[in-house]
Amino acid sequence: MSEPVIKCQSVYKIFGANAERMLKEANGNVDAKTFQENGCIVGVNNASFEVSKGEMLVVMGLSGSGKSTLLRCISRLTDATGGKIFIEGQDLLNLNNKELIDLRRNKMGMVFQSFALLPHKTVLENIAFPLQIKGIKTEDSINKAMDMVKLVGLDGRENYFPRELSGGQQQRVGIARSLAVEPDIWFLDEPFSALDPLIRKEMQDEFLRLQEKLQKTIMFITHDFDEALKLADRIAIMKDGIIEQLDTPANIVLNPATEYVRKFTEEVPREKVLLIKDVMDETNSDVGDLKVSKDEIIENVAEKILTQEKAVAVTDGKNNIVGSINPAKIINTVFGGRKNNH
Repeated sequence: MSEPVIKCQSVYKIFGANAERMLKEANGNVDAKTFQENGCIVGVNNASFEVSKGEMLVVMGLSGSGKSTLLRCISRLTDATGGKIFIEGQDLLNLNNKELIDLRRNKMGMVFQSFALLPHKTVLENIAFPLQIKGIKTEDSINKAMDMVKLVGLDGRENYFPRELSGGQQQRVGIARSLAVEPDIWFLDEPFSALDPLIRKEMQDEFLRLQEKLQKTIMFITHDFDEALKLADRIAIMKDGIIEQLDTPANIVLNPATEYVRKFTEEVPREKVLLIKDVMDETNSDVGDLKVSKDEIIENVAEKILTQEKAVAVTDGKNNIVGSINPAKIINTVFGGRKNNH
């Protein structure tokens, strides 16, 4: 395992005059209610996790759950009250201002829900702006910006001003601008939540396409569980500043760790989320002729499997048989509801 790109150890963010003293006295056991009675608000409560290179971690929760605060701590837009944060092995909280600016400028890209485009600059100039700050020649920065315009599908609008664009188009400019710098680490805070559903879906597809190509290390914040399931390698679900569960989408759907997480997963159509390998049997029972890949989404192969009399062989990328799946298991997964109800 190579070193994680982002590593958080017992990160706390508490707002209020006595925050540091109260955190010391609490000895790591922070009760949000007690803190509130003492005039403090707990934003992030003992968050520990790692994000590996090229991974997309989606942090989700309702508003006020602490997800944006966590992101702000990791980009050091706000200083954590306690704990340690490492970016590529560097201790973030020990960086001086110059080191921090360097890190942000060269390693991090950020996209927020309110994307502060410069109103007096065109789309192209907005996207080229961070490159020019880095000292890249105007001609090169404009060429790069034009590539980004194409990447996010705004060609023909590069000379518009922000006020002449729709919300979705402005959002694309924000995304293009943060990508122009070619950040290794990309922070996105509800980047699509202001968009109407159709454009939002397009942006998600576009985003997955970009990630396939660029392999960034990403922390993506959303309050939309469907969006999280669609985009995430792993999902962290937050409530009251605490990470309730951090796991793959499949494990969160199959094995919710808390009642709160279970509520989120209740409405999820499992066959759209789970892969064959999530529900297959490791052992081979008596199988028929049909084979399916372990990486198929259940929905795509369910019908084929259900027409079989016997169990179906499950194969890996090299066509080796790695398990089997029974038609009854598919029925159970799709219609059987909760795991703990059987």
